[in-house]
Amino acid sequence: TKGFDYLYDQVVSQGEMISSIIVSAYLNENNISNQWLDARDFIKTDNTYRQAKIDWTLTQELAQRIINNSFLKNNIVLTQGFIGSTSENHSTTLGREGSDYSAGILAYALDAEEVIIWKDVAGVLNADPKFFSNAILLESISYHDAIELAYFGASVIHPKTIQPLQNKNIPLRVKSFLNPANQGTIVSDEVGTHPLIPAYIFRPEQVLISISAKDFSFIAEENLSSIFSLLAKHHIRINLMQNSAISFSICIDKNPDKLKLILGELQTEFNIKYNEGLTLYTVRHYNEKTISSLIGDRIILLEQRSRTTAQILLK
Repeated sequence: TKGFDYLYDQVVSQGEMISSIIVSAYLNENNISNQWLDARDFIKTDNTYRQAKIDWTLTQELAQRIINNSFLKNNIVLTQGFIGSTSENHSTTLGREGSDYSAGILAYALDAEEVIIWKDVAGVLNADPKFFSNAILLESISYHDAIELAYFGASVIHPKTIQPLQNKNIPLRVKSFLNPANQGTIVSDEVGTHPLIPAYIFRPEQVLISISAKDFSFIAEENLSSIFSLLAKHHIRINLMQNSAISFSICIDKNPDKLKLILGELQTEFNIKYNEGLTLYTVRHYNEKTISSLIGDRIILLEQRSRTTAQILLK
């Protein structure tokens, strides 16, 4: 059998297809002439359903041929995000933030001059406005900062979207569909991050798992290898990790089903302790004042700092 992930992609992809057909027909009806295209004809992937990997060479070849031919007929092309297809033409999906990623893929394939992504916020802010009422718009941001912020959990841009654009130095602009005349944020290596102020990312519902050998021996490379293999098997991403001589700690998003599985498997080889209900705070371009204001009188369970980024796990 093909399995749940295969069936999921075949069903979920239909939403993109149906909605894009409706939008295309509506625009044509209102004298905004456009050419509808099926993204599965040119975004080609492997068979990793729900998290498909792009075949860049084939995708570039097909996109240049199919989309450029469509541009000869119509200067507006409308297609889908989030979906692609395998060599057998089975539908695949591209994972979280797959629609924005599709824009990055097609920009890369077509050597685009610029990509604009429309959001419900003014652009890239230095904090989530749900938590910070005084969040500040970053007028410009480097690819490096954008990837770092996205990796740590900023939801406006996914690092997958940025990678193909950075590879061809294609600027990305993040704008608000609520205020389309505003400039938004430009992401490019041609600009630095401005204003250079602390940027905050909160990840609630975190779990801290501390792993130690049952015989109190050192946590060595062979132990870490089996731990990482287990995490990879269950598609669990580590948000923060730290090791000492006899223990290895990982911070992960809470997923009750996966947590139960991984704890059960880890306990066959290791002693396990864990804490739930934690929050991971990441501050890019931090200073001591920002760190102190975040911590307050809360308990720090784990903390790491580099020259530009601080991560603090609080209870």
